[in-house]
Amino acid sequence: MSSVEEFRTEIRGWLAANLTGSFAGLRGRGGPGREHEAFDERLGWERHMAAAGWTCVGWPEEYGGRGASIEQQIAFHEEYALADAPARVNHIGEQLLGPTLVAFGTPEQRARFLPPIAAVQELWCQGYSEPDAGSDLANVRTRAERDGPDWVVTGQKIWTSMAHAAQWCFVVARTEPGSTRHHGLSYLLVPLDGPGVEIRPITQLTGTHEFNEVFFDDARTRAEHVVGEPGDGWRVAMATLGFERGVSTLGQQVGFRRELEALIALARRNGAAGDPLIRDRLARAWTGLETIRCNALRMLDGVAAGAPGPEASIGKIFWATWHRELGELAMSVLGAGGMTAAEGPYGLDDWQRLFLFSRADTIYAGSNEIQRNIIAERVLGLPKEPRP
Repeated sequence: MSSVEEFRTEIRGWLAANLTGSFAGLRGRGGPGREHEAFDERLGWERHMAAAGWTCVGWPEEYGGRGASIEQQIAFHEEYALADAPARVNHIGEQLLGPTLVAFGTPEQRARFLPPIAAVQELWCQGYSEPDAGSDLANVRTRAERDGPDWVVTGQKIWTSMAHAAQWCFVVARTEPGSTRHHGLSYLLVPLDGPGVEIRPITQLTGTHEFNEVFFDDARTRAEHVVGEPGDGWRVAMATLGFERGVSTLGQQVGFRRELEALIALARRNGAAGDPLIRDRLARAWTGLETIRCNALRMLDGVAAGAPGPEASIGKIFWATWHRELGELAMSVLGAGGMTAAEGPYGLDDWQRLFLFSRADTIYAGSNEIQRNIIAERVLGLPKEPRP
């Protein structure tokens, strides 16, 4: 049996043995649009995973990981999703910041921040988007100025996922006055529990909130909490985005497949599958999901070779558009009944929540429009879009 097969068998067995007792009820809980579900219990589950060495499996062993290969990491995320294990609460720290610190952090930064991430003792959020610079990261206006031993941060971030539950935020801020676009930016690690930080929840279409506004009003962080050199924040931030679209997307696709199979079963039960147009859309959804998986595997080939290509941006457009269209298809399968809440003033079922929240899929983590510009300008070499 290969090491990948052994690894897959090991994590499958561990999940079967441990998603029991008090953890059994967490199966299927959480995820996009549902992060409020059993949050404290899911946090406890993830700390249980950490104690058994099942967090940060792709990190090098010297930083608390298992040093798992790309193939082993794919096996881990697929088995985790196949077990219907609860959505992870530490994704941003483990999958985004951790690899960034391994690649760009100082020894002191790694020693300070990696162990609490691996142990799920400190949670992180991502301070990129701003009100006037959503997916246009190079247009950020949040600024940071050096003041003795500190950086002083002033500005606003928006659509900051899970900021209300995080203790730290990695913030892209402009540290060189007069600089423009991607020049003069720095990547700062900022505590959220200090003075000058205000977090305001943004209520979503689903009636819940996992996005937030974060206001920095002379908030402070230590001078040594800049990752990379001051002014080199663009390069570090782009690397983080590359990690964001890594192996965990394979687990995401297992969840997508589960949703599609459940929708097909619903269409058969309620007779919607008798409509040839519905059948055609279901078939297109199936083939679309296969395309997403093939593109993801192609992207990971590039990551393994050390040169991720345009597949990351292509993949984001693929899966975001596919998932939004799946929500629309779910409403067609439900028919008129999908327009009424099952209970209370706003009691949404899973399909209604999918339809509403998946509208955000094509916006967060780089909107479809921005991804198309990246592909057109940086991959195909087409003329740049006119700017005012």
